[in-house]
Amino acid sequence: MQANGGPREDGLVQSTKTETLIVEVSDNGVVTVTMNRPEKKNAANSVMWNELRDTWNEISIDPDVRAVVMTGAGDAFCSGADLGGQRQEMHQLQAMNMIHKTIQALYSIMVPVVAKVNGVAAGAGMNMALACDLIVASDQARFSEIFARRGLSMDFGGTWILPRMIGLHKAKELAFFGDVISAEQAAEFGIVNKLVPHAELDETVDDWTDRLASGPPLALAMTKRLLTMNATADFSAALEAEGYAQTVNFATSDTKEAVSAFLDKREPHFRGR
Repeated sequence: MQANGGPREDGLVQSTKTETLIVEVSDNGVVTVTMNRPEKKNAANSVMWNELRDTWNEISIDPDVRAVVMTGAGDAFCSGADLGGQRQEMHQLQAMNMIHKTIQALYSIMVPVVAKVNGVAAGAGMNMALACDLIVASDQARFSEIFARRGLSMDFGGTWILPRMIGLHKAKELAFFGDVISAEQAAEFGIVNKLVPHAELDETVDDWTDRLASGPPLALAMTKRLLTMNATADFSAALEAEGYAQTVNFATSDTKEAVSAFLDKREPHFRGR
């Protein structure tokens, strides 16, 4: 994904800014998407939904992208939908269709996506984090399925993802009450992969994305797809899907490189082909 500003230079990050997002591309193929409405705790209005969808769709077709980081500017990840900032001329069904296309775009990204949760993640903001593959949270992070407290039911994919992540009864508890839970509680529930002191958040995410970016792109993409698909498949279907994916892997130069590197006792250099 090429950001504005010309060709990439080794060691530098290229950056572009839209009305509601900052998109940065590192020289190792890590794209960081920062929601940039800090005065609204990064609440998503219709412009942000559209810009997120377009950005995620662009990421999905870029072969140079190795990993993605989702985060928020200021002291929040995303406080959910900006209920006062939606376009009044848009019918609610149209608005929900736009939101559905946005979360589908995130969920369809083939490479690993890491949510870097630096503060509050509420409502659609929490479910955006859940739709990422990994969640690294600061000890200052807070989570809430706040919908019921706003007279709403859950959306942005939360009713599908959350019970599969933490179990049906615990998901109902979070959904019915809309309580704000701490990062420590989220880790106990199994929502957060890694909880770190706030000062270590950037370093931890950088370490994870560097490792992901140096991994075998096709194999990781297929593993991600298999884990997602097979969460609701029967065992036989899961085995069949694994077989197809592994057949593809054995035909790639990355697998040959991994074997060669193992025999040579060196680190492999994966190229995604």
